[in-house]
Amino acid sequence: MPERRWYRSLYWRIALGYLAMLALVLLVQTSLAVWMAGRLWGKASRTPAQLAEMVALDLEAQIAAAPDLNIGEYLRQRYGRGYQPFAVLVFEREREQFFTNRPGPGMMPPQFGRDARRRMFHQGEPFEHEPPGRRAFAEYAEIQINGRAVGLVAVPKNPPPLEFSLREIAPTLAWVGIGLLGAGTALMAFVIFRPMRGRLRSLEHAARALGEGRSGVRANERGGDEVSALAVTFNKMADDLAASDRVRRQLLADVSHELMTPLSGIRGYVETLEMTELKLDEATRRRYLEVIEEETHKLEAIIGDLLDLARLEGGGDTLDREPVLVDDLFRRVSDRHQPQLRERGVTLTAASAPNTPLVFGDPDRLEQALQNVAANAIRHTPSGGRVELRAQPEGDRVRITVADTGPGIPPEHLPHVFDRFYKADASRAGTVVPSGSGLGLSIVRAIVLRHGGEVRASNTAEGGAAFTFLLPSATTAR
Repeated sequence: MPERRWYRSLYWRIALGYLAMLALVLLVQTSLAVWMAGRLWGKASRTPAQLAEMVALDLEAQIAAAPDLNIGEYLRQRYGRGYQPFAVLVFEREREQFFTNRPGPGMMPPQFGRDARRRMFHQGEPFEHEPPGRRAFAEYAEIQINGRAVGLVAVPKNPPPLEFSLREIAPTLAWVGIGLLGAGTALMAFVIFRPMRGRLRSLEHAARALGEGRSGVRANERGGDEVSALAVTFNKMADDLAASDRVRRQLLADVSHELMTPLSGIRGYVETLEMTELKLDEATRRRYLEVIEEETHKLEAIIGDLLDLARLEGGGDTLDREPVLVDDLFRRVSDRHQPQLRERGVTLTAASAPNTPLVFGDPDRLEQALQNVAANAIRHTPSGGRVELRAQPEGDRVRITVADTGPGIPPEHLPHVFDRFYKADASRAGTVVPSGSGLGLSIVRAIVLRHGGEVRASNTAEGGAAFTFLLPSATTAR
């Protein structure tokens, strides 16, 4: 599975992408606003007094050349963009006219008109009712024609109102912002979502193929994000399904083979007994019936083991867990196998190390597992040999070992001893006792795994086989 890193996370990439896009929009918008403000007021580098004087001189020349000059239109064309807002107050025949170079409400505060009129009619004199120390609102310059003052140019000392600047540049900034958002969204879709879409399509294709029965198709696992994690999980599920399908097919083949053998024997002997033309003595007939009975018991044992294994592996069997004394398990195993031990001349010993804790589990199922392993060990131990049952603490678990002095298991067969229908006799030499159904060790593994433990098979230094259980202790389970 690709290494998961936080910066590859899809959520982080989307969040960081949007943050980067927002930062870019703000940066470009700010830069554009500064640039536009520079363009907007770029020609207003003169001081308000210099600008007032320049406009007054210009109007004096224009009015002298064209007395019917449209002052408002001229100011907007000549001093519209790039100049600080200013106003012109012109008096003609006791009628005053008020002009600005930038039309719009709120461009010049009302006090400008009052201040300008005072300046116009009280030139060189102190304002009546003007508080001492009052600062003028604007810089003023007179418009004189033939030595007579006909108007006044006023340039505010304060910068233009903020809403005026915003009104000038807001449309441009809005369109630029919309364009940047569109471009950023397209870039994020191309950089982030386009590769993700391709991998999602791969996952969709793999899921559809798996649903159609093509188990060899796998999803693209590249990326290291949540989509790749989903693809890895899907591929693992597909691998597990493929493995389960192979196991199922193998199980069906094995079950068919194992069931066919006793069924064929039963059928053959039954057909022989049904042959009326064949005269069988009573002893032969009885022997045939005994064989049929043996094969029937073997068939029942295989079916019973299969059902037991299915319940254990499928979770359908409920375990009644409780603290269990290992010595009690050893005693029951020894008592059950005493007849076989005497018949075969095999010695069975059982011992628990001091301070061995209780095992937490189902006593019946744990005994079943030990009985199966012990029976297997007794079956493969030659006459005069011994079988040992040992228990000792190991961390927070209990180690239980069943060892024998038989021929052992060839190394190449060790990984398969817990497989269904694996016959231990096929991998051990010197076996004289018939084997079972081949499901005993599979049931042992299922029982131990249901208890949250482990089971292992190995060979001892003396050459015999050893089966080891690691089961949770009652102290740890509580």
